[in-house]
Formats: sequence, structure tokens, C-alpha cells
Amino acid sequence: MKPVIDYTLYLVTDRDLMSTGTLVEAVEAACAGGVTLVQLREKHVTREEYETIARDVKRICDAYDVPLIINDSPEVAVAVGAAGVHVGQEDLEASRVRDIVGPDAIVGVSAASVAEARAAQAASADYLGVGAITPTATKPEAGVLTIDELREIVDCVDIPVVAIGGVNAQTIPSLAGLGLAGYSVVSAIIAAPDIETASHELRELIDEGERA
Repeated sequence: MKPVIDYTLYLVTDRDLMSTGTLVEAVEAACAGGVTLVQLREKHVTREEYETIARDVKRICDAYDVPLIINDSPEVAVAVGAAGVHVGQEDLEASRVRDIVGPDAIVGVSAASVAEARAAQAASADYLGVGAITPTATKPEAGVLTIDELREIVDCVDIPVVAIGGVNAQTIPSLAGLGLAGYSVVSAIIAAPDIETASHELRELIDEGERA
């Protein structure tokens, strides 16, 4: 059975940006502050190192009952018992990822167009990460979507859509009312001087928007 995922405030890690001494400290502070999902993103480590880091992060996530998603590596996700995996358009195709992780894991796919969104859903993706919303230093190569383009993508699929790329306290209010399942945040949390407070404030901002 697939885990129930709350995409409301979705942290994506980046050790180059984190304000804490260790990644475990950063993730624990974010979980304490109210993030609902964590994606571990490690681009420059070996498979063995990735597994070791993932196990350490998963212990923290489990303590806070926050699911862990592994970026790019379905093999690592399976090895550590993560909730699922997230892949981009240049990574392994979603249907192949599904073959590796099985029917009960969560598979997320990055999408930046209606065509990519529909293809990902057809390939058994469980959710989409859609963006970028504004230019972002973490993925400078990503194109920026208009609000109308984002709305079209949300409307064209039946799976949850999470906004990615440049999501922060200034941009979240502009995305209200689009039917998004949540917001994927990197630097606005991981680079904040006080990660727990930053997470708490973003969570409150999102919750206020939903109540409005």
C-alpha cells in the first residue's frame, strides 16, 4: 500500500546552501518547523555514500513521521526503505523507475509543460514537481513558467502538482488558488539562519492561504 503523502511544505536538500554544520541538523530543524515531506538531493556522491547519507536522514524523518523521497536514484530509495523517488526529465523514465521501486513507492517527476505532465502521469508518476516559478540559483537552467502555464498543467492531470523553483515567502501568495498540492522549497529553508523558524513561518503562510 502506498504511503499517504502530504505535499504541503516539501523540503529539497542542498548541502552547498545549508546554514547548519551537518545535513542531519538541517533536516531535523526543518522537520521540527513543520515540513511535511523531505527530498534528499545528492548529485556528487558515490552510490555507497548516498545510501549512508540517506539512512542518516531517514532516521530523522522517521522520528518526525515525515516521508523521505530520494532524488534520482531508485536503487538508493529501495535500499534505505524510502517512501519514494523523484526524477527529472533527463533522468530515468518514470515507468522504469516504477519497475525498480515497485507499486507501493511514490514516484515524482519534474515537468515544465503540459506534454511532459501528461507523459509523466501516463508513465505512472504519483505527483509532479512543476516549475520553475521564478529564476532560481539552485537550477539556473530551468525555464520559468507563467501563472497561466502552471494553471494549465494543474488542470491537465489528475495527480498532485507541487510548485518548484524560486518558491519562498514572497512567491507563495501569488500561487494561491491554482489547485497546487504543495510547495517545494530549497534555499528559503535550507539556507535560512534559523531553519526551524523559516519552516514554521512558511508553513503558517501556506496554511493561512488555504484558509483564505
